[in-house]
Amino acid sequence: MPPKPVLNIYTDGACSGNPGPGGWGAYLEYGDGEDGSKKITKEIFGYSHETTNNQMEIVAAIEALKILKKPCTVNLYTDSKYLQLGITKWIHNWRRNNWLKSDNKPVKNAQLWQKLEEEIALHVIIWHWVKGHSDNYGNIIADRLAVKGREMARWEKINVVHR
Repeated sequence: MPPKPVLNIYTDGACSGNPGPGGWGAYLEYGDGEDGSKKITKEIFGYSHETTNNQMEIVAAIEALKILKKPCTVNLYTDSKYLQLGITKWIHNWRRNNWLKSDNKPVKNAQLWQKLEEEIALHVIIWHWVKGHSDNYGNIIADRLAVKGREMARWEKINVVHR
């Protein structure tokens, strides 16, 4: 069986108000170009008119994984501890407790966590936390894309209100 392709995905979310207009962004890269092959990159982003920063962080990961055409090994970089710890640690208890937290309150964003679980099932994911707004080039690109999405959501919201 041939090895799975290895790629890096950098994700980020942005929100104006919490909740409020928000955006998500992801930067994907495959190959490093060192072996003479071409480094392939892709930038994607989107938005929601009424959302939270945490929701946009999860959506960025979901959307990035959805575009992969075959099972891969993915280094997924996020500056969100909520996303990283939610999917690697907390989700096991949430699922076991029928999507209730230890205080018997519903898990926030349960549907998004479930969608993310579906997407990661196809791949080997290695989760990496990076400090946001630092010098990590992939995170900088993902942040720029998330802000672009957020600004599109804000612009549309303003235009809808003023029509």
